[in-house]
Amino acid sequence: MNSSHSPRISRRPIPDPGQWPAQMLPLLCRLYAARGATDAHLAQPRLAQLHPPEQLQGIDAAVELLATAISQRKRILVVGDFDCDGATATALAVRGLRLLGATDVVHAVPNRIEHGYGLSVGLVAELAALQPDLLVTVDHGIACLPGVTAAKALGWQVLVTDHHLPGPQLPPADAIVNPNRGDDGFPSKALAGVGVMFYVLLALRAHLRRQGVFAPGAEPDLGVLLDLVAVGTVADLVPLDANNRALVAAGLRRLRAGQGSVGLQALIRASGRHAAKLSASDIGFALGPRINAAGRLEDMSLGIELLLTDDPARAADIAQLLEEINSERRAVQQQMTDEAQAAVARVQGLSLDSRPLAACLYDPEWHPGVIGLVASKMKDQLYRPVIAFAPAEPGSTMLRGSARSIPGFHIRDALAAVNALAPGLMDKFGGHAMAAGLSLPAEHLAAFTAAFQAEAGRCLQPHQLQAELLSDGELADHELDASHARALRAAGPWGQGFEEPLFDGVFSVVQWRVLKERHLRLVLRTAGGRELNAIHFGGWQGVAPSARVHLAYRLAEDDYRGGDAVQLIVEYCAAIEDAGVAAGVRMEATPA
Repeated sequence: MNSSHSPRISRRPIPDPGQWPAQMLPLLCRLYAARGATDAHLAQPRLAQLHPPEQLQGIDAAVELLATAISQRKRILVVGDFDCDGATATALAVRGLRLLGATDVVHAVPNRIEHGYGLSVGLVAELAALQPDLLVTVDHGIACLPGVTAAKALGWQVLVTDHHLPGPQLPPADAIVNPNRGDDGFPSKALAGVGVMFYVLLALRAHLRRQGVFAPGAEPDLGVLLDLVAVGTVADLVPLDANNRALVAAGLRRLRAGQGSVGLQALIRASGRHAAKLSASDIGFALGPRINAAGRLEDMSLGIELLLTDDPARAADIAQLLEEINSERRAVQQQMTDEAQAAVARVQGLSLDSRPLAACLYDPEWHPGVIGLVASKMKDQLYRPVIAFAPAEPGSTMLRGSARSIPGFHIRDALAAVNALAPGLMDKFGGHAMAAGLSLPAEHLAAFTAAFQAEAGRCLQPHQLQAELLSDGELADHELDASHARALRAAGPWGQGFEEPLFDGVFSVVQWRVLKERHLRLVLRTAGGRELNAIHFGGWQGVAPSARVHLAYRLAEDDYRGGDAVQLIVEYCAAIEDAGVAAGVRMEATPA
């Protein structure tokens, strides 16, 4: 059950757990301390601990633009992005501005195939028919110099709110709010686009409060928007530092209480999740992908409509449509991933010393909305930085690329280095440490591939090319129960930079069977004699598991069996040498 890219399992050091309330489970104290949180305030931050909005560079100018637009009843146009962060940020901006008194707020979002990323010159030309007075970008804009310039030429005011890394030149906007500006001293650089816009709304409300705009007891409650903040933040895979955990935890509390937006409640039901038990991982693996599917294969305006509607019937219809689009997305993704795997089969067969340190994959039939998912899958398989390319639109000679990286190789900086050494290869690029996007002419692909692989060779060291699973150690038999599983689910939010607990240990395989020709259902026994159910998604490799295995796993409630049943979600399984082969319940695949 190992492969040439098998990860190594390393255990997190266990520091002094610090000071905790007596009722705190010892396991949680240990997990929090291993993630740098040594007291309850750090482990479970509250909204009162948020960094103040006034620490953001440009926030005063942004507030002045919005306050003037509201008081003078100007038309505000919110322009979003076609991913989940962009969709939630758009819905949050529209809802929040209306809550704060704006009477003329409209929104738009680029079509991935027709317009490409961000505020382009072509998109601005189309938006001219809306005749906005103030254009507000959410989750993009910092790299859209031509688009902002075009908007300013039409006489519009422009407010850029973004969280992506800026280039050497900032756009000529009237105000820019981005914690990742070089001159910004905001303590948290991890805000998602939706988080940045939420902060702008907080500052705007404070300004309006000082101006005496709100009647006594009538100040709008922006907390009703935190479900949107939580979904966009988790889906965008930004680090969950203390500031973001406070925002996400508050949003999760609303969703669990059934107080989220009508659209998100409908989406939770359509995805088969239970609102009362919703976790950050449910957002990442269920809600986020369904919203993202609209922008990948159709138009993100559908996802934004879901987040803006207050009609339960319409929300249910859109949620079901997104469910169908997401199923189509999965099928397209699987086909593209199969083709990518075939393309790298030769690379896989090379020795580790001769295998390229980065991969650029392209197929003229691939869909540009799914290349990011393919790049992510292939990055995981190869454990190399991967860029997947597709035509920007059918028949186009312009390619769009989506890049995914591994720890230690900053993908946006690598693209900047390539651009500096070989200017003109790329039309544009942008992104973060672990993910980026770019576009280039098809005739430049070969030269770009060579330059990108050379940059990877310059930066990457051999020890960086093996995946590492960080384990929180073994669980004792008494910890493998429902009370601990429930505590783990409720204790987060877990996510990027505050990883969901992963444990490891050696088990005997009592029984096993194959589900849907891909997954392994296991019955395991601990050294202490306790039997447990486990599931290893994608774990069937055509070979019976060893009689004894070393697992990396997560502890979870077994919602299918209910009650106090628990199961182990296996992330990695390695055979214990000379242990023999486990006796299977049956060898053939069985339906789930």
